[in-house]
Amino acid sequence: MDTPPEISLAAARAHAAARLAAAGIQTPEVDAELLIGHVVDLGRGELAAAMVVGKTLSARDAEHLEDLVARRAAREPLQHITGTAFFRSLRLAVGPGVFVPRPETELLVQYAIDELRALPEPSPIAVDLGTGSGAIALSMATEVPQSTVYAVENSVDAFVWARQNADSVGATNATVVFDDLAHALARLDGTVSLVVSNPPYVPDAAIPRDPEVRLHDPAHALYGGADGLDVVRDVSSTALRLLRPGGRVLIEHGELQGEAIRDLLAADGWSAPATFRDLTQRDRITSATR
Repeated sequence: MDTPPEISLAAARAHAAARLAAAGIQTPEVDAELLIGHVVDLGRGELAAAMVVGKTLSARDAEHLEDLVARRAAREPLQHITGTAFFRSLRLAVGPGVFVPRPETELLVQYAIDELRALPEPSPIAVDLGTGSGAIALSMATEVPQSTVYAVENSVDAFVWARQNADSVGATNATVVFDDLAHALARLDGTVSLVVSNPPYVPDAAIPRDPEVRLHDPAHALYGGADGLDVVRDVSSTALRLLRPGGRVLIEHGELQGEAIRDLLAADGWSAPATFRDLTQRDRITSATR
């Protein structure tokens, strides 16, 4: 294949965005900028400034970009291509074998952080069940530094990513634990103030439409049994065991699952189960009190 000639960053962006749009990518301009930024090691703001002054992309970098755009056009997740997912204030390493954290989960974390900050304890304990990349646990640990946070994961691949991210973030108040969430952290029974979880909640028969999800997110992080609530049931029983009286649980879920999860929690003996909507007015988070 001939080496592509040197081109302007603006032209490279336009070409990449057009190719991604043709492939059905919903945010082609953003993805194009992030891919170019990954190639030339520039943030989006820096890239915009470089385009304004007419900077160019070398022939070698243009060829590299073509390869990355082809991968994205084939619906490989952007975060797998760049190896990075941005979540709140964190830059997390992600790739095959770990669930890519979603922007909507930032709302769950905000509720968790608000809960932790409102507690009277000088060093509240929080637990993230099914941590994946560590996004929830590490956000709590860095934004509420007086807390002690435990992140539980039972997938070897995801655990490796979570440990890598914990080491990179350097939050000394966060501990990543390899264990099944159904029986994890028995030594903490009755001492935890907050349990948070974004468990797998997709019903087994509800195959996601997006290739990025269907083909690349690990199945163990997506599917939760026939009704999608198998792991939620484990979260409920584990949280009841871990939490002190008055402690709280926060669970992210699908938009049609709020009522079923409230009923599940009430049947397990939780007090005041309530569901909160996300910014698109869809049921997204259910909470309850021990």
